[in-house]
Amino acid sequence: MEYRQLGKTGLRVLRMGFGGIPIQKVDAAAARKLIERMAHLGINYIDTARGYTVSEQYLGEALEGMRERFVVATKSMARTREAMERDIETSLANLRTDFIDLYQVHNPSLAELETVIAPGGALEALLEAKAAGKIRHIGLTAHMASVFERALTLDWVETVMFPYNIVETQGEELMRRCSEQGVGFICMKPLAGGALEDARLALRFIAANDDVTVVIPGMYDVREIDENLSAVQDGGALTGEEIARLDAIRRELGTQFCRRCNYCQPCTAGIGISGIFVLEGYLRRYGLGDWAKQRYASMAKRAGDCVGCGACEARCPYQLPIREMLARCKREFGM
Repeated sequence: MEYRQLGKTGLRVLRMGFGGIPIQKVDAAAARKLIERMAHLGINYIDTARGYTVSEQYLGEALEGMRERFVVATKSMARTREAMERDIETSLANLRTDFIDLYQVHNPSLAELETVIAPGGALEALLEAKAAGKIRHIGLTAHMASVFERALTLDWVETVMFPYNIVETQGEELMRRCSEQGVGFICMKPLAGGALEDARLALRFIAANDDVTVVIPGMYDVREIDENLSAVQDGGALTGEEIARLDAIRRELGTQFCRRCNYCQPCTAGIGISGIFVLEGYLRRYGLGDWAKQRYASMAKRAGDCVGCGACEARCPYQLPIREMLARCKREFGM
């Protein structure tokens, strides 16, 4: 079992942790089974967020009697001191704990990050909570390299969470700087938001990078825990065949694809944007064209209902041309 120090926090975590987004799909009883399995295997890092609906609550209930065995991390979209104070208290109550190991500023833009660190900003609440023992360490999550780079200039940032996977390697130089500066690097989106089908290959690629402190695939089934841990712990070098498959995946996906983070929502016209792009993937890549067309036709709102307002693009952390992508889907599906 490979445990690593999470940057300058001093926390020791298994190389693979638990991403708490998909736990929203199950219930508290299923969450308890996941926690029990992780405890048995020695997986000790849990990631959740205020924005993941019931995730904090489910995990809080599941952790009863086992809290001391885990490093618990959550995050908040709050940008002001007052809002962050409220979120920290809510997280403590939801997670049924006296302290949270790592509390993170959740995906700020560059402008929002300046609000966080300005007088009256969220950082004041985080530092006060840390002094009071309510949180132990402070980190930041980002989807844009410019925010990642800025975070590395801030001495209060102890960890950075950023996407890293087969097709998203834009953060590699900044990841190296994390290692040099003693900042823990938490790898999110290891499967590119579900765009990568071969989870084992995706996780082996990530585990081969020594700058990754911990990778947090989202999981809601016990079988996923065992399969993903096996992939991360398989420390062998990538084979020539695997490298060739990596190259093929990169060529196929390119860079303009939806990671299903859903920050683009809600759509003004009521379109489930990421769901449409998922069906497009099935139409184009997985040999399930007829099934994808049937599912698409049953949707209440389709790509053709886009009104072109651009609100989704303003919210997309990957700056995707969503209107163009929806127009392409309209042509491909014929409506």
